[in-house]
Amino acid sequence: MARQKLVVLDAGHGGRDPGASYFGRQEKNDALNLTLEVGKVLQGQNVRVLYTRVDDTYDTPFEKAEMANRSNADYFISIHRNGMPTPTTGSGAESLVFENTGTANLLAENINSALEEVGFANLGIIERPGLVVLRRTRMPAVLVEVGFIDNEADNLFFDRNFEAIAEGIAKGIMAAIDAEETALPEYYQIQTGAYRDQELAQQMLEKLQDEGFPAFLVYEDDYYKVRVGAFLSLDNAARMEQNLRNYGYNTFMVRA
Repeated sequence: MARQKLVVLDAGHGGRDPGASYFGRQEKNDALNLTLEVGKVLQGQNVRVLYTRVDDTYDTPFEKAEMANRSNADYFISIHRNGMPTPTTGSGAESLVFENTGTANLLAENINSALEEVGFANLGIIERPGLVVLRRTRMPAVLVEVGFIDNEADNLFFDRNFEAIAEGIAKGIMAAIDAEETALPEYYQIQTGAYRDQELAQQMLEKLQDEGFPAFLVYEDDYYKVRVGAFLSLDNAARMEQNLRNYGYNTFMVRA
């Protein structure tokens, strides 16, 4: 049976750090309430949840990232409300990532799409490599800005659709989990040559096989590529690569 995924949910700000404020409404409170609700939805779908805070306490962004790293979590989601220098000029939801690639990008896209389905304007994905909770976390991490706290229309929508918003964020997370679980695994392979001439590639292949290596041919990008092994473990692939080098082969590792 597959291991339950562990999601760290971070309610932005807290304690002495209120985050964005608007006529007494504070981001830290909205973020905590929404984070706890998202957690309940995820737990109902057999996902393990760890919170960086469950009350009005303050931890530095670095401490929050370290909490997630110590837990060996699979994903980190930080929940916030947005704000603008000029109130009422912003509206909608967006997600921030360290780099707009891989699983973090998938998480952000899914969360944004789910919030758009709920009714928020989708403001897209923004790369913010300077944010500590995105830079220091060792798992895919996304910071979600759920509407603008300095926009009365966004606040009214947030309050009236609170449960649907929480379910939307959870839906986006679950979509990323499901996609990763159904994706084909990547393997490490050791390449020893790439040839335009199939006959030359075949000669290399037979030489490797005669020496007992599990070699095979791949035709890719107009080249016949000679590769050895297919390893899920990087350590096992590295040992094979070293063995091939001991036999005098020029090698490099690829993922396929």
